[in-house]
Amino acid sequence: MEPNADDIMALIGRAPWREAVTYRDTWPHEYVVIKKDGQEELLAAFCERISRGEGVECEFFGQRRDYLFLGQHKYWIMTECSEINLEVEDDVLNRALLYLDRRDFVIQPGDTGK
Repeated sequence: MEPNADDIMALIGRAPWREAVTYRDTWPHEYVVIKKDGQEELLAAFCERISRGEGVECEFFGQRRDYLFLGQHKYWIMTECSEINLEVEDDVLNRALLYLDRRDFVIQPGDTGK
């Protein structure tokens, strides 16, 4: 069943986000582990939005990927949606509060997550 993309905010609100403590002092963000946390529907809604062209390509230290900007957060995955295979391995959906400056789009030398 294809997810109703309009319900993505409800899915986000119910997800068990956890702090990425390793990056607390550098690039603070949160994440959910898709299978472990039962968030397959959220991942499907995220990928549906990306496939519809709602993602914004951004650069983070030379890595380019599509981010989805919703509310006060930006969301991303480290794998292309088309390459995710939850039968083989789990995956992670990340989110970070928006900086509301250029760091939301391109990280430059000297930038920090603070």
